[in-house]
Amino acid sequence: MKLVHIIAMLAVIQFFYFSFMVGRAREKYGIKAPAISGNEEFERVFRVQMNTLEQLVCFLPALFVASQYWSPLFVAFVGFVYLVGRALYRRAYVVDPGKRALGFLLTIIPTAILILAGLAGALFRTAV
Repeated sequence: MKLVHIIAMLAVIQFFYFSFMVGRAREKYGIKAPAISGNEEFERVFRVQMNTLEQLVCFLPALFVASQYWSPLFVAFVGFVYLVGRALYRRAYVVDPGKRALGFLLTIIPTAILILAGLAGALFRTAV
């Protein structure tokens, strides 16, 4: 279970970093809060943060529920793929949003696996 907790905390740290990058982009491109538009480069950084937040809402509960029914090593590995996917998504989206597909797939597929694993576990297994 310790690995699952580490993955969860790394996901939160990753989101915190993406949020920090939005603050830096505000300063760099002169976008004063509460504005969220006005410069395409800023908007890309902002969209990465918001999309990551949208993904976290699904990922974190699925990670913890799945870890109650399946091997923590398996669940942590799937979570690690999610983290790599988010990093690739950010790198691609900031440069060219049209090239974000790989990062998005490496985010959404692990999340879907964890959702299905958590649901299947809750329906058909006992907690490990």
